[in-house]
Amino acid sequence: MPKVTTLVVGAGHSGLAMSRCLAERSIDHVILERGEVAHSWRTQRWDSFRLLTPNWMTRLPGRAYPGHDPDGYRTAPELVRLIDEYAETIGAPVRTNSPVTSVRPSARGFLVRTDQGEWAARTVVVASGACALPRVPALAEALPPGLVTTTALDYRAPADLPEGGVLVVGASSSGIQIAREIHRSGRPVTLAVGEHVRMPRTYRGRDILWWMDASGVLDERYDEVPDLPRARNLPSMQLVGSPRRLTLDLNALTRLGVRLVGRFAGVRDGQAQFSGSLPNVCALADLKLGRLLETFEAWATESGFADCGPAERFDATKLPASPPLALDLNRGEIRSVVWATGFRPDLSWLDVPVLDRKGRISHDGGVTAWPGLYLLGTPFLRRRRSSLIDGAGADARDLTHHLVNYLDSGQDHTDAAARDPLHGRMPRSLPPSFEDRRPPE
Repeated sequence: MPKVTTLVVGAGHSGLAMSRCLAERSIDHVILERGEVAHSWRTQRWDSFRLLTPNWMTRLPGRAYPGHDPDGYRTAPELVRLIDEYAETIGAPVRTNSPVTSVRPSARGFLVRTDQGEWAARTVVVASGACALPRVPALAEALPPGLVTTTALDYRAPADLPEGGVLVVGASSSGIQIAREIHRSGRPVTLAVGEHVRMPRTYRGRDILWWMDASGVLDERYDEVPDLPRARNLPSMQLVGSPRRLTLDLNALTRLGVRLVGRFAGVRDGQAQFSGSLPNVCALADLKLGRLLETFEAWATESGFADCGPAERFDATKLPASPPLALDLNRGEIRSVVWATGFRPDLSWLDVPVLDRKGRISHDGGVTAWPGLYLLGTPFLRRRRSSLIDGAGADARDLTHHLVNYLDSGQDHTDAAARDPLHGRMPRSLPPSFEDRRPPE
């Protein structure tokens, strides 16, 4: 059985960022990947997909954006090529097509089983991604059997759907992009809207993410927010990466002809039922956008930054006077349903007692209560930017710092856990990030 100090599960951008940081500290390691490098980017994105972040934000440890289009947005194939090249450049020790089937504690760390054999590892980093499986509500089981259903992970193009009306459930980044694309194919679209994060593509002439980066919003730490569970479960921003830097919000969709309804609340006798809280949900999203813009303005004033256009305000979300509260799914108006209701990790292989009642890994900034087990690549892991490719490097550097301290302590794995069930919590004082994160001028 091969032995390794650290075993990383997943060869996406997070796993590779961890590999680079481990190599910098001379920690021997291996990365096990269920498919090819960047597997989810290869297999779980629709055809027209583009990153929501501009090219200059596609930063990984030791690698800044090298191209000539910093304000563009990569397609999925372009990102796959970038991650492939990064893995080769850093010499990442990746074992592809080696799906992990079990990770269990052992006397000196962990026993990791794959369909290619077993590994003994002192430490394990779970970097298998937060979006491995679609999150579909239980009410989906009550839909009439004649409807064609798919998820944002399985959807590829409008041509894969039958002619006729489409109900898209979920108005975060995936839902609004899919709704727009399907509507432009000539199919009538109804969009069921729940809680969402409204966001313009640009503000005062610069990408909205430039402002979030420059003002420090993306560097807000996990131990600085008043309601961390809520922050980690917020929907993704309503953004689309397009060459024209378009703003795609509910007003834009309404102008195109997309019909808005409230949150999909249930199905009864073939009738889809929608919440009547749509006006309140949209008003809250508008209010939060206004507060974010005020944060930008305060930063610009305090920093003396003036190299941009005038301050902007955006129209409130416009809604129909009486959004429908029900649709008869038996009449044929709706022929298909796309569930854009979020994602969840696949942790069926993790046999370590660190999961909460919802099946999520409990952790303190990526450090679990089980000594030697770490998590990387989930929303707001250590910073608000953790959700982005740009956040993987700083998180990986912090976790590597903790991992090295754990290894240097020489403590026995099981003894440490018995003495202190919270052994391994991340120290609050950490070295500064390894790279300058100021956005380009």
